[in-house]
Amino acid sequence: MSKPHRGRSIRELYSRGRGECPVCKRVNIKVLYEQEADGQKFKICKTCKAAIKNGTKKLTANKPEKTAVETIKESAAV
Repeated sequence: MSKPHRGRSIRELYSRGRGECPVCKRVNIKVLYEQEADGQKFKICKTCKAAIKNGTKKLTANKPEKTAVETIKESAAV
């Protein structure tokens, strides 16, 4: 039985499958598991995949944060 998330199979991936998990924000962790939310596919870590499956966490597509200029304009308008 092959193990697609270990060893030789992940060596060909960019940074050997490591990066930042969009759910828990941990860095330099294996993000090998695909999850779909709001029509977009995300690569997440193993613990977040299990938490989403159990209903502990939810994966949502992140909306772009406000820029500093927009924040200043809002505070000046009030």
